[in-house]
Amino acid sequence: MTRYDFSPLFRNSVGFDRLADLVDVAMQTNGSANGYPPYDILTDGEDKYRINMAVAGFAEKDLSIEVDDRVLTVSGNMTPSDDDAEYLHRGIAERNFVRKFHLADYVNVVDAHLDNGLLSINLVREVPEEMKPRTIKIENDAPKSLTDKAKKLIEGGTKKAA
Repeated sequence: MTRYDFSPLFRNSVGFDRLADLVDVAMQTNGSANGYPPYDILTDGEDKYRINMAVAGFAEKDLSIEVDDRVLTVSGNMTPSDDDAEYLHRGIAERNFVRKFHLADYVNVVDAHLDNGLLSINLVREVPEEMKPRTIKIENDAPKSLTDKAKKLIEGGTKKAA
């Protein structure tokens, strides 16, 4: 398997160390690479996403959706039909599947719906307030010492928390 060296990118960036892992996962050939079941990924605005999967023939009890360590796993385990019918052509796939999606930081699964053979999974990116961009006020007066400024910040922080 081909591996790429991303170390030149890491010289000028912080926090992208998982990029190489994501590329490796994307390039792996696994059971989900066969395209079954087909799916779409849609975006509704900047922070809302939806995954639509065509799961015709699967009932709610046959489907499982789990999130573990930012990996969304959708699996389907269909119980074999007990009919004694003799098929001339069998084109409807009745096979089990596991499909995995790697979620970005702060992307959470909101809900899931099954309607007419289409499984819709809604996701939203919820960035915490402390992670959002903020403007830092530049003050004219320099603190007497760094510890005085730090004490002010700590005291101010404890008053807000109380």
